[in-house]
Amino acid sequence: MPRAVVCRELGSPEHLHLETFASKPLGDGEVRVAIRAAGINFPDILMAAGQYQLKPELPFTPGMEAAGDVIEVDPAARGVAVGDKVIVKMRHGAYTDEAVVTASQLTRLPKTFDYAEGATFLAAHGTAYHALIDRGQLQPGEVLLVHGAGGGVGLAAVEMGKLLGATVIAAASSEEKLAIAKARGADHLVLYAREPFRDAVKRITDGRGADVVFDPVGGQVFEDSVRCIAWGARLLVIGFTGGVGVARTNLLLIKGASVLGVRAGEAARKNPALGAVRLKALLDWAEQGRIRPNVSHRLPLEDYAKAMRLLIDRKAIGRVALIT
Repeated sequence: MPRAVVCRELGSPEHLHLETFASKPLGDGEVRVAIRAAGINFPDILMAAGQYQLKPELPFTPGMEAAGDVIEVDPAARGVAVGDKVIVKMRHGAYTDEAVVTASQLTRLPKTFDYAEGATFLAAHGTAYHALIDRGQLQPGEVLLVHGAGGGVGLAAVEMGKLLGATVIAAASSEEKLAIAKARGADHLVLYAREPFRDAVKRITDGRGADVVFDPVGGQVFEDSVRCIAWGARLLVIGFTGGVGVARTNLLLIKGASVLGVRAGEAARKNPALGAVRLKALLDWAEQGRIRPNVSHRLPLEDYAKAMRLLIDRKAIGRVALIT
């Protein structure tokens, strides 16, 4: 019988359970996918704890993205066939051996990717794309400061910022994370413990500051970022793993700066055309070998709590995947 990680009570990853379930018959237009890998995202952890904006009814299975093989197709489903290798997009439900979804939730797996890479691609790189292109409108030659540059979305932003022609300053908590950021194209590296990053940014830019700040950390990192920006800067709020930051409105006014919230999934749900353009660009770049997730850990499905802890404890470099 297929297995799934189930949240029956809100709390830490250790409150989740691995359970078996009976496969359900396909409904009209549905597709059955044998999941080979599922990506771990920080919102999965928040959702299981009841701290995310989306609060599924209990019980539910965490996981926003997966990759696998189509093994059964309802006749009403269009554009998909048994044997297709696919990425599966979900709001939750990915930590499982088997998923029943609609054809619209499937995207072809790039030929350059394995299942783990496919399962850790669209959430992080989709967020980086929406942040840097749709929201931040990053231009060639601008200076991009990426916080949490060793994390999944941070590394995606480093890689994409360089692809877009920016000068990329990567800030992270360890030399190991910075080494990966450098390999993905970062021009300048800032170790948080070595030097206050706002001083480093001013030094690197000869006092001018960053044009775009990519911030999945929040808290004090966000507040200090406002003090090392250029005129007309865009501060992109990706997340708040380090707490909720306070925007000093006088500093924003003086610099003519903008603070922009980034919700890539919600933006695509409200404007599907925007999501379609993003998806095409990401798949094209992936097929060309220009972007690729860095999967630092691959663990079996039964090690879901350990895998989630890698993100909580900031031990992952890039992405973590569960392998089924």
